[in-house]
Amino acid sequence: IQDVEGIEVVAVNDLTDDEMLAHLLKYDTMQGRFTGEVEVIDGGFRVNGKEVKSYEEPDASKLPWGDLDIDVVLECTGFYTDKEKAEAHINAGAKKVLISAPAKGDVKTIVFNTNHNDLDGSETVVSGASCTTNSLAPVAKVLSDEFGLVEGLMTTIHAYTGDQMTQDGPHKKGDKRRARAAAQNIVPNSTGA
Repeated sequence: IQDVEGIEVVAVNDLTDDEMLAHLLKYDTMQGRFTGEVEVIDGGFRVNGKEVKSYEEPDASKLPWGDLDIDVVLECTGFYTDKEKAEAHINAGAKKVLISAPAKGDVKTIVFNTNHNDLDGSETVVSGASCTTNSLAPVAKVLSDEFGLVEGLMTTIHAYTGDQMTQDGPHKKGDKRRARAAAQNIVPNSTGA
């Protein structure tokens, strides 16, 4: 995202300390090692010479988004997944919020190249759907547009999530299936997608 024209990362809000965040940015298992420069500085980071402010504020309404002239907040915490909660970012001064998960309530769910034309610009809070929906929707749209689609059924094979155990152990919700080591077991599960 640091190389996308017209997009500037201004700030990060995470309850994790800056040293750990810098380490996780530099050494990302999924995206690969970040080849740029990452340096922790007072109040944030310097990434390839560009300062990014860092906050550890659990209450989004207390963030200085207005002072920072924030256009869009990427809400990726999982704590603000309905319109009312996500509007805490708007109340803090952000202009728009994109929730990176399925949202509850009256929030448009958008999958790019599927229904992004449904946006009219008046929306302040939008959901980017789930990973499952982002996988299915483009294929379902092509089938529906070309042949018509009355109903369907899908099964997903999903990587294990943070809710599953890396080794056998009690699951926090008492789920015996998710108590098994995720990397060594196929764990049937439901989805919120």
